[in-house]
Amino acid sequence: MENQQFHTLLNAIENKEAVLGVVGLGYVGLPLAVEMVNQGFTVIGIDLDASKVESIYQGDSYIHDISSEELKKVMQSGRFQPTTDYSMLRVIDALSICVPTPLSENQDPDTSYIETVVDQIKLHMKPGMLITLESTTYPGTTEELIQDELDKIGHEAGKDYFLCFSPERVDPSNGRFTTFNTPKVIGGTTEACLKLGTALYSKYVETVVPVSSPKVAEMSKLLENTFRSVNIAFVNEMAMMCDRMGIDIWEVIDAAATKPFGFMPFYPGPGIGGHCIPLDPMYLSWKAKGFRFYSKFIELAQSTNDNMPYYVLNKTSTILNEYAKSVRKSNILLLGMSYKPNIADLRESPGLEIYEQFKEGGANVSYYDPHAESFLDKHGETVYSEVFNLEQFKKYDCIVLITNHSDLPYFDIAEMGVPILDTRNAFKTYPHPHIYKIGHSVQHPVLEPSEALLV
Repeated sequence: MENQQFHTLLNAIENKEAVLGVVGLGYVGLPLAVEMVNQGFTVIGIDLDASKVESIYQGDSYIHDISSEELKKVMQSGRFQPTTDYSMLRVIDALSICVPTPLSENQDPDTSYIETVVDQIKLHMKPGMLITLESTTYPGTTEELIQDELDKIGHEAGKDYFLCFSPERVDPSNGRFTTFNTPKVIGGTTEACLKLGTALYSKYVETVVPVSSPKVAEMSKLLENTFRSVNIAFVNEMAMMCDRMGIDIWEVIDAAATKPFGFMPFYPGPGIGGHCIPLDPMYLSWKAKGFRFYSKFIELAQSTNDNMPYYVLNKTSTILNEYAKSVRKSNILLLGMSYKPNIADLRESPGLEIYEQFKEGGANVSYYDPHAESFLDKHGETVYSEVFNLEQFKKYDCIVLITNHSDLPYFDIAEMGVPILDTRNAFKTYPHPHIYKIGHSVQHPVLEPSEALLV
C-alpha cells in the first residue's frame, strides 16, 4: 500500500534529502556509510564500540577497504555523524542493519546483535522508517525477528514502516568489486517496501536486483557461500587424495582449467576462514533441520574443511621426519595468519587452529604476518608477530605458509634452505627440493653430502 508515508519517503530518497542510518560500523557498515555520503546523503552511523566512533572522528580508518584519507574527506563533508547513541534513530528515515551474526558454542545461529537493534528500534523508531537488514542470516530472520516483533507493538510493515532484506556482499581487499559496483539483491515484505528499498539502494549501488521476498534474498546469500564451501571442501579432499596417490593437485587443477566450459577452478588450502564461508552454511543447515531436512553436503563440506588444519599438522610431521626430526620441540614458523591475503582480518582463520595444534604437539611455534600484528590464543594470551628477519628465520626447523600475502619476499625465503610447507602454492616458481606443498606427496629431500651426514 502506497500511503502518504511511502510517498514522503520516496520523495526524500529521490531528492537525497532522506537521513540514512547504518547500525554496525564494521567491514560492511563503514564502507556502506562512506558510499552513502559519497553519493550525497546525510548519514548517521551507530556503533556501541566507542573506540570505533572516535577513530572515525579522527579520520583514522580501521577498515582495509577505506583509507584514512577517504575517511577524513567524508568527515570533512559534514554529512557523516558516527555515534554510540541509539536515540538518534528518531531522526533516521532509512536504516541499514549491518551487525555480526556469529555462531554460538553449539554451532547454532546467534542473532543477539540483531535482537538488540530491534529492541532499540522499538524504543526510537521514526514513523515511516525504511529498515533494511544486511546481516547474513537464515531464511525467515527478517520476518521472524523484525516484522513479528514490531507487529507486537502495533506497527504494520508496508504501512507504519517499511522492511527489506538485502544481503551484504563485501569481499575485503577486493579492489575490483566495491559497495558501488557489486550487484545488490533485495527483497521486501510488501510491494511498497520493495519499491522503497530498490529506490534507495539504486542511489548508491550500480545494479539492484529485486526479488519476490526477504526469504529469497536471505537464501540467495546462503547459496552463494555454501556453493563455495562445498567446492572448496571437494578440492581439499582431492588434494588429500592426490597426496596419497603421488599426484600434484595444483598441476591437475591448472590442466583442468584449460577447458573453456563446464569447469570452475577452486584451490585447496589449510582450511577456510572469514565471517562468511565457515559460518553461513551452518545457518542454512540449522534452519533446514527445523523442516526435518538434513543437508549431507553441507555437513560433509564443513567436516572436510575443518579437518584441513590437522592435515597440515600431519603433513608437517611427515616433512620433519624426512630430516630426522619430530614436531615435538621443533621450531615452527607460520608464515601469514590472516584468513586471506593482504588484510589483517583473523576471523575464523585456519592459522589460529594450526597454531594451537602445533602448540599442543609440543612445538615451539611462532608466526610472522606483515598485516596481522597479534592475536589472542585460546587461553586469552596475546601472541605477537615476529619481526621479519631472514637470519632469524633460518633457525627454524620448518616454515608453514598459511597466507599468501603479495608482499612476502618469496624468493628470499625460498633461498634460505629451510624446509617449507606451502599450503597455497605460493612458491610454485621456486621448485627447490626443500619446498613441499599440500596436495602432493612428500619426496625425499635432495641433500648435500655434508647435510646428509648431519641427518
